[in-house]
Amino acid sequence: LAVKLTSPGPVFYRQTRVGLLSPDGGNAGSNDEPWGQLFTIYKFRTMRAVAPAAEQQVWCGERDPRITTVGHFLRRSRLDELPQLLNVLMGDMNVVGPRPEQPKIFASLREQVPGYGLRQRVRPGITGLAQITLAYDTCIDDVRKKVAADLQYISKQSLLTDLGIMVRTVPVMVMRIGSR
Repeated sequence: LAVKLTSPGPVFYRQTRVGLLSPDGGNAGSNDEPWGQLFTIYKFRTMRAVAPAAEQQVWCGERDPRITTVGHFLRRSRLDELPQLLNVLMGDMNVVGPRPEQPKIFASLREQVPGYGLRQRVRPGITGLAQITLAYDTCIDDVRKKVAADLQYISKQSLLTDLGIMVRTVPVMVMRIGSR
């Protein structure tokens, strides 16, 4: 309701993301790392609405002028991610796993960060080890750190690990511990 009352446009934001590796092994690129299947991710809209043709696939900075007042609150509290529970129910995502990325950004990062495409070997998640231990990305070195955390999670993935990450997500959401 707050999103709708404070800025024109839809309440939900939809965007194509790269998900789990295709059952046939995916499309290996020049560095032989896999691509995942594309899916539509759902979030509460936190930015001013733009025409689809004007939308570019770029990272959003912490002080991005496109973010609405309500959007700042939703992002800080991570409540903008709540509609992704639909993605979990549809089987595109898990609650815990590496964050899915936009296709063009994925392609760029796959070329710049060794092991980036290996994250697609597991279903992407709403929360993950990288999200609860590291701040938002501000440079390519931050992405490298998150990939290392994602690969660490993948190597130790278990129900107990997932439960621990879910418990550690609550303080990040409520008190913004572990994030900016």
